Amino acid sequence: MNKHYKPMLAQSAQAPFTSKDWIFEVKWDGIRAISYVSDKFTIRSRNDKELKDNFPELEELTNLVKNVVLDGEIVVMKEGKADFQTLLERSKLTSIREIEHAEAESPATYIVFDILEKDDKSLIDLPLTQRKNILSKSLKEGKHVVLSMYVEEEGETYYQEAIKKGVEGIMAKKKDSRYLPGVRSENWLKIKKLHSCECVIFGYTTGEGARKEAFGALILGLYEKDKPVYVGKVGTGFSESTLAELMGLFKGLQTTERTLENVDVPEEITWLKPELVCEIVYQVVTKDYRLRMPRFRSLRADKKPVECTIDQIRTSSLQEYAGKRDFNVTPEPAGGEKTDQNVFVVQEHHARRLHYDLRLEKEGVLKSWAVPKGIPEKTGERRLAVQTEDHPIEYAGFEGAIPEGQYGAGTVKIWDKGIFEAKVWKEDMIEFTLKGRRLQGKYVLAKFKKAGEKDWVLLKVKD
Repeated sequence: MNKHYKPMLAQSAQAPFTSKDWIFEVKWDGIRAISYVSDKFTIRSRNDKELKDNFPELEELTNLVKNVVLDGEIVVMKEGKADFQTLLERSKLTSIREIEHAEAESPATYIVFDILEKDDKSLIDLPLTQRKNILSKSLKEGKHVVLSMYVEEEGETYYQEAIKKGVEGIMAKKKDSRYLPGVRSENWLKIKKLHSCECVIFGYTTGEGARKEAFGALILGLYEKDKPVYVGKVGTGFSESTLAELMGLFKGLQTTERTLENVDVPEEITWLKPELVCEIVYQVVTKDYRLRMPRFRSLRADKKPVECTIDQIRTSSLQEYAGKRDFNVTPEPAGGEKTDQNVFVVQEHHARRLHYDLRLEKEGVLKSWAVPKGIPEKTGERRLAVQTEDHPIEYAGFEGAIPEGQYGAGTVKIWDKGIFEAKVWKEDMIEFTLKGRRLQGKYVLAKFKKAGEKDWVLLKVKD
């Protein structure tokens, strides 16, 4: 058991849903931890910090299971709810006497939801439901170690019940999902009443009034690849003790260099080296990736700045696509590729009824319409086009047979392919020029407002 695993991460979903292909479990407000239980026991945070010394009660694991690698969440429960602040305070203790006192006063629980390795054999390529079955047969529960319970299919009902009980949300996980170490996958989704993300602190504005001796707001950023991106500022959610703690930490991080570009605040900014991570709760994300109505929740010493990526606040538009398909059965691509070109494709789709699918690349996916009577080729011709779910970029090269029982079963052939130029792209109208093998010239897609919500009109217009 020499391999160390990074935890698989989840994307955000806007709302709960119901699907027979998914399971749902509570999203616990704790510290993510992977435990290695063999001759040597270690339990490590996302940034690979050893946690067993701060939570000695979790060594109970060595009596409950042997020779495994487990994934789970460490929580401290108070009055039936996870108390993250108390947990965070426990994680910072260094005195043996203080740790022993905290163990007695605020004992931790390790909630285990996955198994990555057993008897030196990796399990990460097995489907989630199979790993869950192996986990339940391998691990006995104890005083401080429990298995995460889950339900199948009924995500909306489960979410409502979870919120009533005061938890922050639920996790949705696709039944056939492999465990992808270190990957933020759309096969795992977090669904919260309030959204949250971990942000890097790049600076702060000068405080006024009661905050004159502290700061006004924190300047927040997330990483897109290796480049930091400004996502807003936060000036609420701070206790007096938190303000003092942050100002103490800032003293050793101040720099004369600007550490983040495109920060649109009028106040004077004191720049900081990007070494501190904090958790922010917010209501929504704007189109230009700004956090709306953000509130500071806590510092996160268990997270590294490089882990704070903008993917946290980008909700994937491929969730509907993935939710309709079993990629162990269908040859259709699961997605992941990106492109900077404006690719288009028209696919001839022999499903229950023959139709043609028009797909235009935008923001890393293929926006898609089913055109029952084919693409118009003469000026003035018009066709009904029904908008369907976004498809991954790789679908532009897909040809093949979708098996019976799968969504869209039938044969798919590429009818035309090329690039396009969009002159206008609005919510209710798109003007574009196709440059394909068969199709050349200008087209308009316009919302058919008197018909259904997804009904559009596709027109061939004069060049």
